[in-house]
Amino acid sequence: MSKQIITLTVNGDRYEVASDPWRTLAEVLREDLRLTGTKIGCGHGDCGACTVLLDGRTVASCLTLAVEAQGHDVTTIEAGAEKPDRIQAALVARGAVQCGFCSPGMVLSARTLLASNPHPTEDEVRRALAGNLCRCTGYTKIVEAVLAAADPSRDSVGRQPGGAPNESVGRQPGGVPNESVGRQPGGVQ
Repeated sequence: MSKQIITLTVNGDRYEVASDPWRTLAEVLREDLRLTGTKIGCGHGDCGACTVLLDGRTVASCLTLAVEAQGHDVTTIEAGAEKPDRIQAALVARGAVQCGFCSPGMVLSARTLLASNPHPTEDEVRRALAGNLCRCTGYTKIVEAVLAAADPSRDSVGRQPGGAPNESVGRQPGGVPNESVGRQPGGVQ
């Protein structure tokens, strides 16, 4: 089978790419469009590193064929890259980024959540990020950062205005620290 011309709208710009029809959106974004913020981690849709938005919904670009993205709006982490958004700023301020490999997918998943639910609970944040794995930070700081991006009145340690600690941030019922986000060992949710 020969290459075909694929027309993609990515971050508001239109691109025409000659591609084999079996190539993934992640491959085309990284290799042809040089948008390398989209990472390829597991290649099986389990880690969330390749998360992009397709018409405002999160998708695993490693499982999405590039031809399937024709006629849709694709948003990558590079959208608005000139200035960090409130989620990115909150992640940095709270030390919730280390190697940065998972960060683009985390940011896009958090953007999707906050676009539909501007004031999520901790549990809602954890569910929204459940498809994004991080090996460096644990998840407490990431969850705190998303909650702070939703409510800028929180200070850097998850406190509400007036200094009262928010006991639910990073804790299971009963106050036990919770370092996981919606996944059990082996990926079971």
